[in-house]
Amino acid sequence: MIEQDTIKLLRECDSGVKMGISSIDEVLDYTRSELLKRSLVDCKIRHEQLGGDIEQQLHRFQDQGKEPCAVAKSMSWVKTNVKLVMKESDQTIADLITDGCNMGVKSLSRYLNQYQAAEERAKDIAKKLIAQEQQLCAEVRPYL
Repeated sequence: MIEQDTIKLLRECDSGVKMGISSIDEVLDYTRSELLKRSLVDCKIRHEQLGGDIEQQLHRFQDQGKEPCAVAKSMSWVKTNVKLVMKESDQTIADLITDGCNMGVKSLSRYLNQYQAAEERAKDIAKKLIAQEQQLCAEVRPYL
């Protein structure tokens, strides 16, 4: 049970990190404020570092991880591009990032509760990812 919950939680973290990185990449070129851009880039770097840690942990279990759901990724891409075409601004970017962070925090919190038997290391990774999402959400709030 511990191993299965650990793998499942790590997979969800892997998917979440990949989705977060992809979302940041989608908006970076549209960002006008250097401070906002710096926050996004810093978060992306932290996500990439955590992604490496997740990969190492999954490798212990000979698991390949999990890609974000294709439908969710496509819907995110469409929403981002439609909103940015309608109003290309840092406010729109902050709104999109806030929505994404909130969805990530909600999902990861649900998985933490669902996979309670997971190893503490996997739970710590999920909590770090939640903290990164909350931090980015707070950093973009002034642009809303």
